[in-house]
Amino acid sequence: MSESRLTVAHMDLPVMPPVKPMLAKPQKRLPPGMLYEAKWDGFRAIVFRDGSADDGIEIGSRTGKPLTRYFPELVESLKANLPERCVVDGEIVIVRGDRLDFDALTERIHPAESRVRMLAEQTPASFVAFDLLALGDDALLDTPQSERRAALLRALADAAAPVHIAPATLDLAVAEAWFDQYEGAGLDGIIAKPTGLPYRQNERVLVKVKHERTADVVLAGFRWHKSGPVVGSLLLGINDDRGVLQHVGVCAAFSMKRRAELVEELAPLRIDDPEEQARHPWADWTKEDAHESARLPGAPSRWSGQKDLSWVPLRPERVLEVAYDHMENGVRFRHTAQFRRWRPDRTPESCTYEQLEEPVKYDLNEVLTSRPQQ
Repeated sequence: MSESRLTVAHMDLPVMPPVKPMLAKPQKRLPPGMLYEAKWDGFRAIVFRDGSADDGIEIGSRTGKPLTRYFPELVESLKANLPERCVVDGEIVIVRGDRLDFDALTERIHPAESRVRMLAEQTPASFVAFDLLALGDDALLDTPQSERRAALLRALADAAAPVHIAPATLDLAVAEAWFDQYEGAGLDGIIAKPTGLPYRQNERVLVKVKHERTADVVLAGFRWHKSGPVVGSLLLGINDDRGVLQHVGVCAAFSMKRRAELVEELAPLRIDDPEEQARHPWADWTKEDAHESARLPGAPSRWSGQKDLSWVPLRPERVLEVAYDHMENGVRFRHTAQFRRWRPDRTPESCTYEQLEEPVKYDLNEVLTSRPQQ
């Protein structure tokens, strides 16, 4: 998303851009006495609607960049379902079957208008509203969370798919059940919101609890850190059912001291000989067609732009344990994995997809069509 910041000079609303969304900090457990909602795996979006003569709709991303042109079908749905003058915080998602599909969502960010229109028909998006920042001529940023929630329920009482109100509850036991159930529909976890909290932009005043699991993975390479000759990230692999090592993600959260230590620690595994490099499982990573049949590092992407995706190949002989929260489509880590420990007791061949825990499936439509609470 390379566009400039969202501007809505043609609008006249009580809350105008830039609006930076309220954020959450991670915790291990859900705290009591809060409002609980599912954590959606999509694009955070703030929708501005001014019911003027041109009935404008603008959609801003979490970073303040415009999303409007990428979701033309959603613009029409928002016009049909939102109050004439409002600012709504929510999430853009794509539903495939009975779960969310984040990969399909990322494909929607494309510079070609013709492809945007085609994807709008093939993979139409939905909008899940979970906060109301302005209604009519009233700004609600200083209004407590519980009152904003009540106003949202009233304002979107007649909304219909693909515009939804996020289910919410004050019952901790219900939220804990959602935490287990909703993962099977592709959701990330649970968000907890203090009921008396005003909308505090760009502050981590909410709580998020996400799933965490561990996996044993093969270390097959690393990238240099942008600041200099220390390790930036470790490239991780898992063997598929054919025994082919597939790239599943990276782990990158190390202190600068540890990054420097890793350079020396991994030196014996580095492959400098061109002939040996050619035998590396990911040797074809620079060939665009190779990415069609295998998961390799450095896949070309509109997200990467001109970013240097080169990496240093290592002999795939060392195993490490990482923590992860979610597998995207069952083949890669959705977010950066966290290093836990080396596993000298494991062989690279034993690191297969079979070790990964599959969440129990749960129909996403049960979440989207559930009666909004609180």
